[in-house]
Amino acid sequence: MSSATRRLAVGIEYDGTRYAGWQHQPGLATIQDSIQKALSAVADQPVTVAAAGRTDAGVHACAQVAHFDTRAERPVRGWVLGANSHLPPDIAINWAMEVEHSFHARYTAQGRSYRYCMLRRATRPAILRDRVCWTRATLHVEAMHEAAQSLVGEHDFSSFRAVECQSTTTLRHVDSITVRGEGPLVVMEISANSYLHHMVRNIAGTLMQVGAGEQPAAWVAEILAARDRSRAGITAPASGLYLWRIRYPPSLQIPEPVSSRPWAMIAGQTGAENL
Repeated sequence: MSSATRRLAVGIEYDGTRYAGWQHQPGLATIQDSIQKALSAVADQPVTVAAAGRTDAGVHACAQVAHFDTRAERPVRGWVLGANSHLPPDIAINWAMEVEHSFHARYTAQGRSYRYCMLRRATRPAILRDRVCWTRATLHVEAMHEAAQSLVGEHDFSSFRAVECQSTTTLRHVDSITVRGEGPLVVMEISANSYLHHMVRNIAGTLMQVGAGEQPAAWVAEILAARDRSRAGITAPASGLYLWRIRYPPSLQIPEPVSSRPWAMIAGQTGAENL
């Protein structure tokens, strides 16, 4: 054990189905508690982690990033293999690296990307039941993508904010938002500096109404301008939401997500055509 404190960053993926979200909550199973317990076992001392994004109950992550301080001296590979041996099957650490003490998983991040995955087919899914949002609607991708473009830029996103959101400002800057078809899947990808509570799921639920033909594409711009949550669509289920990427300054060399094909992360190597 060294007297010098080191700061390490770790990359984490998890299936959030069984958990009450990332953040510690007394009496509930959370991702943070599982990670801290595993890393503490490797360090042989208490470890507290801070994450780039505090995902909600049922939300998944492909590339969550967290950091922690420790005096324990372990090789980078030891942190990964050791922690994974103490983690449940639905949580895994993919990498670890030593970083400067000025690094903060949340505040050093320049942006975050989420993917929301919708499965459009007549029958409910079994294997993917907790990993996609299922709908019988056809979902016209082109209309959804067109409607989504009105959200790009800095706007007041009050219309897409959960009632319990505690943010002091409703202004957010969306760098990009795309909607595309991947076989029977429809994938919405959004990148922004930060988000309001349930913002991504509220946008997804609203765009699904456009895709189903219930509302025109111009409806989304009207909702945004109204700054009224009651005007927007439903809050889409947590099961379809993935924290996909945390963007940091390139000089830090934080590892990128492994796969760019969403169904490969959701359904293994079966391919979208077999869903």
